[in-house]
Amino acid sequence: MSRNLIPTSLTVLLMGSVAYAEVPNVAVDIAPVHSLVARVMDGVGTPALIVQSGASPHEYSLRPSEASALQEADLVFWMGEDLTPWMEDAVATLATKAAVTTLLEAEGTTLLDFREGALFEAHDHEDHDTHDEEKHADGEEHGHDDHDHAEDKEHGHDEHAKDHGHDDHGDEDHADHEDHAHGAHDPHAWLSPQNANTWLNVIAAQLSSADPDNAGAYFANAAAARAEMEALSAQVTTTLEPVRGRSFIVFHDAYQYFENAFDFPASGAISIGDASDPSPARIAEIQGRIRAEGIDCVLAEPQFNAALIATVLDGTDANTGIIDPLGAALEPGAALYPQLIRNMADTLAECL
Repeated sequence: MSRNLIPTSLTVLLMGSVAYAEVPNVAVDIAPVHSLVARVMDGVGTPALIVQSGASPHEYSLRPSEASALQEADLVFWMGEDLTPWMEDAVATLATKAAVTTLLEAEGTTLLDFREGALFEAHDHEDHDTHDEEKHADGEEHGHDDHDHAEDKEHGHDEHAKDHGHDDHGDEDHADHEDHAHGAHDPHAWLSPQNANTWLNVIAAQLSSADPDNAGAYFANAAAARAEMEALSAQVTTTLEPVRGRSFIVFHDAYQYFENAFDFPASGAISIGDASDPSPARIAEIQGRIRAEGIDCVLAEPQFNAALIATVLDGTDANTGIIDPLGAALEPGAALYPQLIRNMADTLAECL
């Protein structure tokens, strides 16, 4: 689509005080990140969402409109190949004129190591990395997501990442885990409001570099969003406070950024990844933990097998709930991210 069809003087009348000249075309991978970009662009423009709500980010077939959005993009914001390995080739092939920002590699991003095994110990709050330029200079590798082992094999990542310093959880568990090759870091980093705050500045800086006429609007929006993020974190803390100290298990291990942000650790995960069912030995291990420790809540996700959850809960008194880390049921846009975080806290509190 041709840009600059509306003279700047008319745009000022239409958009209020915002000078709307040469607004870049922006493409974003997943809905939570799209929400952050949309918030920074509020009143100036609207980014395109590549992975539609309800779809798995780990494997995805681009629609013609999404491929076109990448082709036309001046800026691309995405988490990185650890979350969407298929998108690396799509960006390289289609978004040839775009400035690409990989948020998992952005300076100031806090990265957490993958947890292994069905049962988690209390989270070590010092066990994380803050990404900076020095680490890039040293050539630090970033972990490949463990969720889609079939796709990992297609990309040549069959070898299991070893030597993480975790205890042996049994041959079956390790056999299962070998199918989910990955590096050190969990890519679900958008579930940390602190990371979201960091990225708001990164997004505003990139947009301002491409569109200096609207830099004031981008940075003002980012500042307002950071204030909103502080209020959101306080609200979530209040929601969780009455059930603090109670225990829950998740279907797959995608929530430790949220857990770490609000000091509310899970006790374990039923499945290592979201692309395969857990082994019988793993289910038995989780059932034993639920019974022995009186686990209060087991959280599933919209796409997972309800019968499997019923099997895990059989013979226990635990409640169950549905938690959604991507906002599949929410309308994409600036309001999605805070609503996503609030919904996760509400679901957890209600289940507990």
